[in-house]
Amino acid sequence: MERIFLNRAAAGRALARHLRRYAQRDDVIVLALPRGGVPVGFEVAAALHSPLDVLLVRKLGVPWQAELAMGAIASGGALYVDRRLMHEADVTEAQFQHALADAQGELARRDTLYREQRPAVSVEGRIAIVVDDGMATGATLLAALRALRSRAPARIVVALPVAPADGEQRLGAAADEFVCALTPRVFFSVGQFYQDFDETTDDDVRALLAASFRPPQP
Repeated sequence: MERIFLNRAAAGRALARHLRRYAQRDDVIVLALPRGGVPVGFEVAAALHSPLDVLLVRKLGVPWQAELAMGAIASGGALYVDRRLMHEADVTEAQFQHALADAQGELARRDTLYREQRPAVSVEGRIAIVVDDGMATGATLLAALRALRSRAPARIVVALPVAPADGEQRLGAAADEFVCALTPRVFFSVGQFYQDFDETTDDDVRALLAASFRPPQP
């Protein structure tokens, strides 16, 4: 029988045990994907004594097939574009710019909502540990990682409580390291490995980010 996590906080504590080598380092930052990744990331950041921030990402869907990602925009203005897919799907530059403007607006809204005037943490030259509550297809996470790379982190570590057995292969070179607490043989959905998989709300995200915030040292 496969292991079941009690909830996202318990999953975060379990995941943190696999990341002990990154504890107490001033070059490490934990980036959580909202919303479900934030309770997990909160526990990881607390265990490692590292700052926590959100890695906001908005998929840029093909206009007539929204689930097909032609790119993504992420926190800090990071942008990933799959020009080959755009060409194959006959997406015009005007259509792309329209999708980009919509995504930028939504990303800005969420940034203001979640951070509440707290500045984004710089990732340049740092080890970025990217956390979510799990991985299914990996498409959104892959787009987020490709966008994050443009912010010049020294290393990208993907850390997940649960992912399919081929999860690391799905991400390929987008991550420098893949850490996962559980890679089950039979995988249908992330939620099947949680006893409590209730939706994480915007208020939950705001509360956890506020609780983890540490002002920069003068």
